Amino acid sequence: MRLLVLYTTRIFTRRSGTAGPDGTIVLMPPKGSGKKKAAAAAESEPSTPPVPTLAEQLSYVHQARPFKNPHYSKNVNRRTKNLKTVLTQERERERLERERRRQEKDEKMEVDGETPTDTIPEEDLPTYSSIEAPPSVLPQRKYCDITGLEGPYTDPATGLRYHDKSIYDIIKSLSASAAKDYLSARGVNPIVK
Repeated sequence: MRLLVLYTTRIFTRRSGTAGPDGTIVLMPPKGSGKKKAAAAAESEPSTPPVPTLAEQLSYVHQARPFKNPHYSKNVNRRTKNLKTVLTQERERERLERERRRQEKDEKMEVDGETPTDTIPEEDLPTYSSIEAPPSVLPQRKYCDITGLEGPYTDPATGLRYHDKSIYDIIKSLSASAAKDYLSARGVNPIVK
């Protein structure tokens, strides 16, 4: 009989009656040995350093970042401002600017019947709070009163807008008071025929 020996990190024992087809002895792990024992045996033996994975090889975590300022320090005294504070400060700044322009205009008023030639026209520069947009030229969008989806159809009896046929079946089964409630929620004077 030939003896076949395998070199691995696990400890194998010979079990009786286990021979390969060609007469070699097959070494198998002992009964009851599991992953925990194999892991403990692998930890106790000196191991080779782990091979970095592809993700670790391609990672930029440990490389220098030239776009970051190495002397940056966060200002701990700086506080964030909420929208109300920002808008209040902007309105105050606009008010002060208008007063300054008014005072400049008053100083350059007519002196002894002469009119100043370099008058500064009052300019209203648009700001975030002063911009007013004209009405849209697009038609107003219509939404289903039941689902809130786009509602291209209108029920002639109740005036409710609906999305599709299944919603129309629901609208037909509504009482007059429920239809009025849906219309009043949309802000329409509920007139049920």
